[in-house]
Amino acid sequence: MNRSLFADNFKTEPYWWEDVPRPTGSPALPPRCDVAIVGSGYTGLAAAIELARGGRHVVVLDAEDVGWGCSTRNGGQVSTSIKPSFAELKALHGDDVAHRVCREGLNALDWIDEFIRREQIECEFARVGRLHAAHNEAAFRRLVHELSERPKTLEVGAHLLSRAEQRSEIGTDCYHGGVIYPAHASLHPGKYHQALFERARAAGATVVGRCPVGNVVPSTGSFRVATSTGEVTAREFIVATNGYTGTRAPWLRRRVIPIGSYIIATEPLEANLARSLIPKARVISDTRKLIFYYRLSGDGRRMLFGGRVAVSETDATVSAPRLHRYMTEIFPELAASRITHSWLGFVAYTFDTLPHLGRQADGVHYCMGYCGSGVSLASYFGTRLAQQLLGKPEGKTALDGLQFQTRPMYVGKPWFLPMAVAYYKIRDRINA
Repeated sequence: MNRSLFADNFKTEPYWWEDVPRPTGSPALPPRCDVAIVGSGYTGLAAAIELARGGRHVVVLDAEDVGWGCSTRNGGQVSTSIKPSFAELKALHGDDVAHRVCREGLNALDWIDEFIRREQIECEFARVGRLHAAHNEAAFRRLVHELSERPKTLEVGAHLLSRAEQRSEIGTDCYHGGVIYPAHASLHPGKYHQALFERARAAGATVVGRCPVGNVVPSTGSFRVATSTGEVTAREFIVATNGYTGTRAPWLRRRVIPIGSYIIATEPLEANLARSLIPKARVISDTRKLIFYYRLSGDGRRMLFGGRVAVSETDATVSAPRLHRYMTEIFPELAASRITHSWLGFVAYTFDTLPHLGRQADGVHYCMGYCGSGVSLASYFGTRLAQQLLGKPEGKTALDGLQFQTRPMYVGKPWFLPMAVAYYKIRDRINA
């Protein structure tokens, strides 16, 4: 480890954990409930809130501490989130489905804004806007084309930023322009998750951490859920594990691809320097396949820089220097900045790059596959799935009934990722 790169108070845990209490202890596991949910991230807790407020007795289970996964490890960037373009969706599913799926991304962003305001959640939510920067000229041309082909009914207020203008938005010349999405937002992931946790418990849900789930046995009208601390019988069962879906859910594990995402936080920067790098406090992403995403912290003093710099690395001291090197390629002024936090989490990609929710043949419900954009999508679709279980018409989504794809020979271990990463690394380095 290059100790000169790491601050004296360096931690291999999320920067966000500094501001929220980590869960200690868990309530006892009840013998019966209406709905058991595996996964205590945004999806599981959003579903628990809706179900518990709808009169259901809910138990949320997690193998780790509550909120240990990517819900408190992400970059706090909130977008319209649907990965495929309208043209790509139209070619696969037709005009109507393409419109409705794209609309769900817009709905999710507006939903989380309204939810945070209604619930009076203090999580530093702000519509700061996003700069999606083109890493080369070809990428900028693709952005121009994508904006021009988007139907008027799906406009998001985006506008192009030329390379000549980009210094007004970002303190670097390494990009070739980009697109500004003024409606995109930022929040504090830890504070947002903590608020969901508190509201789920206040609604009557039981949330149990450090309680790994074993066998889940369907029986007549119920599920017997074995855990490390006992068994609970539930009328309905939801899997909300996303990038942490394990071998106990083989059907789902074959349909999600866990991909590591890595982030560092710098020491506090001089205020004028921080403002010169991202003068309007936008969230930033770029067009690389191996994407970089970054922003300033809520107080505007630290750079939080993330990216896909490894395939399956789990040592945050190994990924940190790689991220620091890429960060200083964009911002040479940060070469001397030291790292206070380095962490990682696993997001879940799907083979069609769409999230999915539904019900397996054995009656198990699921909601996952946010492809790295889960802050709004997980909360939104977790709520929609819960509404479906409650029989509410507003639970209907454009994703209902879409095939949740897998591939032959894939069982949940992405053996193909090293080759894909090498290929896209080359493409990102050339003008393609």
